[in-house]
Amino acid sequence: MLGLSAVIPGTTFCKDNPDAKSGNRKPNVILILADDLGYETLGCNGSLSYKTPVLDNLATKGIRFTQCHANPLSSPSRLSLMTGQYNYRNYEYFGYLNTSSKTFGNMMQDAGYVTAIAGKWQLNGLPNKFPSTLDPTTANHFGFDEYCLWQLTHTRQEGERYANPLLEKNGKVMEGLANSYGPDVLVDFINDFVDRNKEKPFFVYYSMVLTHDPFVATPDSRDWLTTEDKYNPDTAYFKDMVTYMDKNVGKIVENLKKEGLWDNTVIIFTGDNGTNVNIVSKTISGDVPGGKGFTITTSTHVPLIVVWPSAIKKAAVYDGMIGFPDFLPTLANIAGADDCPYSPDGKSFMPVLKGNMSPIHDELFIHYTPGWGNFPNDRWVFNSTYKLYRDGSFFNTVNDPLEQHRLISMTPEEKVIFERFDKILKDKEKDYPFEWSNAYDKNPRPGTPRFGAGALEAAPDGARPVPSAASRGSE
Repeated sequence: MLGLSAVIPGTTFCKDNPDAKSGNRKPNVILILADDLGYETLGCNGSLSYKTPVLDNLATKGIRFTQCHANPLSSPSRLSLMTGQYNYRNYEYFGYLNTSSKTFGNMMQDAGYVTAIAGKWQLNGLPNKFPSTLDPTTANHFGFDEYCLWQLTHTRQEGERYANPLLEKNGKVMEGLANSYGPDVLVDFINDFVDRNKEKPFFVYYSMVLTHDPFVATPDSRDWLTTEDKYNPDTAYFKDMVTYMDKNVGKIVENLKKEGLWDNTVIIFTGDNGTNVNIVSKTISGDVPGGKGFTITTSTHVPLIVVWPSAIKKAAVYDGMIGFPDFLPTLANIAGADDCPYSPDGKSFMPVLKGNMSPIHDELFIHYTPGWGNFPNDRWVFNSTYKLYRDGSFFNTVNDPLEQHRLISMTPEEKVIFERFDKILKDKEKDYPFEWSNAYDKNPRPGTPRFGAGALEAAPDGARPVPSAASRGSE
């Protein structure tokens, strides 16, 4: 079932997108994916802990989504985002994307876009020894004309992402970065790429390194100049990292305006999974502990803001469910295709961008077998209030956000929801049995993913594993 991305015969991209023209030109697209940034961290989403003025302002000019959900961990999310597919179709190992797959980079190239990626890669299979592990052209293979990346062919142990970063740019390790800050180098690369390609439609995927740990000082931190060890970690720096992340988004916005590209550029901002479990954020609704890696709501609930000045004339808030497989078909529509040229599991949320606030989904499905750290393997169906796991554990996640008390006695309405969710899980089981990718399966189907030990199962009473610092794997 691996590498199922395939071109649909007869699918073509329109040369123009009549819904967002600037002259006869397709809209530019910049997709920004923050690292380990949960929904609760933005001011526009109710945060009281951090300053995010740029993103808060963007939310007043576009559409703010209140129920966007990623996978609970980085690599599973990135594969789903880039290929539009559930993880059981193409997720083999943590930090690896099989070269038989197609991504939104390939799709946007086919649509006539010049493409670039900057930031965190982590898809070559490091530290495993796959044919693509040490291949610096893998990003090109997946549809990116240019790149500036961390963790392409070098591991985190060889070089970090913040002070004195180890970055690879278009086939070469960048030199002279001893006094540089990685996120600034990445934003400079993006703005230079935009400046050089402003006469063409461009697609930029900014896979941020912020706000992932180590939690260290930024150039705007008070002790940046006086701290000799720039990698001396302290969770207190997370606040500075969130604000610096927001500042870098602002640099991209200002450059678009300077180059006269603002009106015809779609900016999509989201996060790859929930906030680190060592972080507790204050919000207007109370304290929110980070849930990264686990299966509770705070592990998957991420911000999503879309700004498209020439098409979205009035700011709005969309409360419907959006999943990461939905991004690829949405990008296809933005690029001018009525139908996605690959085989996504998601649905386009282009109607929302056009002003139709009707639900795209009634519920979402996630298959999660990360093969990393002590994180649980599972699959589940959920909406903004209820969640059903494959073992039958059913929760009201609003009343029980840590999912410690499964529902036994149900109202008639809850029984209907349970039965609907259960049917979806059974249908997915027919499509791809969970045991084919279960870490406890001693004899998986030949050619299917194998995962290491360390997965957790639900307690006998149905309570879910909850976050703890000791259970976290370092990416």
